[in-house]
Amino acid sequence: MSEEQVKELENPLEQTVLPEGPLKHLLVDYVGNKLQPVGDQVTLEMLLTVISEEFPEVLLVVAEENFIRGYQQAMQDINFMSTTQEKVVEPQEALEAEIVDE
Repeated sequence: MSEEQVKELENPLEQTVLPEGPLKHLLVDYVGNKLQPVGDQVTLEMLLTVISEEFPEVLLVVAEENFIRGYQQAMQDINFMSTTQEKVVEPQEALEAEIVDE
């Protein structure tokens, strides 16, 4: 793995966006023309910055959905852990009761 690929994994916002379709091409061109980046390479961070300035509703909906999904996952994890703990505690209590009876 190259040093550049490692850097992109560490900070995905610095990843260069390639225009691989009509919409991506339009967005990359728009952001490139607006920000005039060095080397004409548009990063994900640049794209998100422009979208947040000019069309914040899009990012707000994504952020809200992400929050709700995270909250739902946390509730599922809590339910799973409490169910798992009950299954572990019951046999342990029975074993402790046997030891006390002896």
